[in-house]
Amino acid sequence: MADPYATLGVARGASEAEIKSAYRKLAKELHPDRNKDNPKAADKFSAVTGAYDLLSDKDKRARFDRGEIDGEGNPTSPFGYGGAGGGGFRGRQGQGGGFEFNEGADFGDIFDGLFGGGGGAGARRGGGGFGGFGRQAPPQRGANVSYRLAVSFVDAATLAPQRVTLQDGKNIDLKLPAGVETGTQMRLSGKGQQGSGGAGDAIVTIEVKPHPFFTREGDNVLLDLPITLDEAVKGGKVKVPTVDGPVMLGVPAGSTSGKTLRLRNKGFTTKNGERGDQLVRLQIDVSADDPAIRELVERWQDSRAVRAHLGV
Repeated sequence: MADPYATLGVARGASEAEIKSAYRKLAKELHPDRNKDNPKAADKFSAVTGAYDLLSDKDKRARFDRGEIDGEGNPTSPFGYGGAGGGGFRGRQGQGGGFEFNEGADFGDIFDGLFGGGGGAGARRGGGGFGGFGRQAPPQRGANVSYRLAVSFVDAATLAPQRVTLQDGKNIDLKLPAGVETGTQMRLSGKGQQGSGGAGDAIVTIEVKPHPFFTREGDNVLLDLPITLDEAVKGGKVKVPTVDGPVMLGVPAGSTSGKTLRLRNKGFTTKNGERGDQLVRLQIDVSADDPAIRELVERWQDSRAVRAHLGV
């Protein structure tokens, strides 16, 4: 089975932050939508998601580190069935129909560690056999099920409710968490596969889809806003789109391309519940075919040394 640490490229002693950072980096690199010409990317993406699912769960990570489960979260065989190598116990069938072990071998500590036998050597010699060797393992929960949920840029910024259809056909309404971004995972307890010990969980990995004109910078939203020459020179109010809907923005007279204006609390919701801003970067759009503009420029010339600070 694959080692989840190796799959994510982190050391066994990696912190939660290091594991999360490694997963986010790999999830972005291997996302199937970015690797449409690479059919193996989906398998790698699934493996990375499964590794993160295991290592981000403190209980599962501890059990894996102790060797109780494998890289897929399945219980490991305590006696190394199927092989003659180390890790299990060796024996040969004796004349009495049972097994006889190598002389001097003491399996008491192994059995006590595996099954919690507390009776010592005397208990192992009793009729119960090896400190409880016959006890059955507790029922196992069903497997977790992974889902990918594509969320629009605007919905992610405004934390709009989302609906997920599970494998059994049922719909679940989700509330996006503050600070949501591509790679964020949400756990739906008991919504995975059914097992004898109860159902596993559903792990929903969020993918924030790109927007035609909004981009994200941290918790802020960036917009390049075209304005006309007269709006830049004279200033005035212009309508601006935001993730919350259009608003009016005051453009100062004499604005230049690249000037950035700020709309407070129109960005993404941070993990502490506050919101980022929308940054509006002005772009003056001049029509090359407007005769009035051409006539104006023919009669006027700006003699300022606007590139002097560049040394030219």
